[in-house]
Amino acid sequence: MHGFDIFQGVITEESQLRELLGEPSRLVQNKSISYLDEHCRDFLARAPFLILSTADTEGNCDASPRGDAPGFVYVLDDRHLVIPERPGNKRMDSLRNILANPHVGLIFMIPTLEETLRINGRACVIRDAKVLEKMAVNGKVPTIGIGVQVEECYVHCAKAFMRSGLWNPEKWPAPESVPNMAQVLADHVKLPGVTAKEVAIGLEDSYKNRLY
Repeated sequence: MHGFDIFQGVITEESQLRELLGEPSRLVQNKSISYLDEHCRDFLARAPFLILSTADTEGNCDASPRGDAPGFVYVLDDRHLVIPERPGNKRMDSLRNILANPHVGLIFMIPTLEETLRINGRACVIRDAKVLEKMAVNGKVPTIGIGVQVEECYVHCAKAFMRSGLWNPEKWPAPESVPNMAQVLADHVKLPGVTAKEVAIGLEDSYKNRLY
């Protein structure tokens, strides 16, 4: 239990979890399907945002946001979809993980809707021109995409969004109270001469000129 000795009462068996939390209802036990039905397709057509979860062969995990206009994820058939890879910071954490370990988890979100759609499956990195051309924006075709073979789909309940008030404007923080992310980045990189102002200018240029 190296690394967790700071905690007391660490749970190590599923039976302990069941004793504390109980068994899922019949509804929960039966809600998973293995293909994209008409409801899943409709959800994807309306979703402008998703979280992509990946891991490498050693179990090191990553969760990365992907977003664009509603319906930006292209559905080929009831078992395959493609996520366009738009310009990013070139770390390629998700892509490198997929090359090493194809298993992925996706959470799709629609603003104001507190339920989400979860899709699990296997992924690959593709250069299929016929598919990628369908996801062009402003005449710019993505260089690559993430192809996903769907293995499991199910609705996730709204409790996390209800507790957090994520879609409730009355619970949103005042703009002046949120973290200054340019300052955070400057402090994290610790490079000589790199200031929060310079980082802010670079971010603004990237957001303005290199979204696609």
